[in-house]
Amino acid sequence: MKKLLLSTAFAISAMGGAAYADGHAVSACLITKTDTNPFFVKMREGATAKAEELGITLNSYAGKIDGDHETQVQAIETCIANGAKGILITASDTASIVPVVQQARDAGLLVIALDTPLEPIGAADMTFATDNFLAGELIGQWAAATLGDAAADAKIGMLDLAISQPTVGVLRDQGFLTGFGIDVKDPGKWGDEDDPRIVGHDVTAGNEEGGRRAMENLLAKDPFINVVYTINEPAAAGAYEALKAIGRENDVLIVSVDGGCPGVQNIADGVIGATSQQYPLLMASLGIEAIAKWAADGEKPTATDGKDFFDTGVALVTDKPADGVESISVAEGTDRCWG
Repeated sequence: MKKLLLSTAFAISAMGGAAYADGHAVSACLITKTDTNPFFVKMREGATAKAEELGITLNSYAGKIDGDHETQVQAIETCIANGAKGILITASDTASIVPVVQQARDAGLLVIALDTPLEPIGAADMTFATDNFLAGELIGQWAAATLGDAAADAKIGMLDLAISQPTVGVLRDQGFLTGFGIDVKDPGKWGDEDDPRIVGHDVTAGNEEGGRRAMENLLAKDPFINVVYTINEPAAAGAYEALKAIGRENDVLIVSVDGGCPGVQNIADGVIGATSQQYPLLMASLGIEAIAKWAADGEKPTATDGKDFFDTGVALVTDKPADGVESISVAEGTDRCWG
């Protein structure tokens, strides 16, 4: 990260305080899954602030809902037509978006995936993201350690993102199960596991309403679920409401991923047991810096050593630390949170 920031600082100096390529002002695009999820709101704030600092014109686009692939395709086509130098994208359909991403790259745009790797990951020039498998693994390890011997008889509800299984959802899901000690079979997809502790998977669209509905569906299959994995904290909040409606909010362990301020507060309030905190503002600001560098001298960002993406960090947040699982407190998570 230090190398990237230093090289970008040099590029900014060379451009005289504003971003130019071939004598023309540089523009960039940010394309998120939605414009309402706090994670993507913070991502947009980070990109906007960095673009203003570097003199880059930023155009932002978002799907109507999580999973709105067609709107994202149209946004990429618009960015190509408008002569943007780069695109930052959190893709809803990580495989189907690849052909239009290739069109953008063929047209000379730098394409950086934020948070959600494309399929294959090399379809983008670089990915700036949390290690989403590790994020899931941390909450899985914490849940298993917290339950102790009772983990062997757990009844687990899996609240995922979408039936299209975007990479971010698969990585978190499979990371959680691995951390909990469950054989995931094919780590490239969820739902093929045969461990009897898994009650089932349902999808949430990453929002509170979807989390409530998915939790209700799984409780209909088994009302004695006692561990709930959720793709993100809005889904976790919805799951909690469904459990509260049947008087079980105090005897089910809910874990999640995001680390937004509302989610961290939900840990303090006992809604969530632990969450893996990620840093969307950093992802987006580094992405804009990379586009500035690309516009200045054609240099692409490089991956973190030993990984095929640029790792922007993750930390487990809980006020109930578990032996053998590294974590930070709610107080520290609050200092680092967003949204």
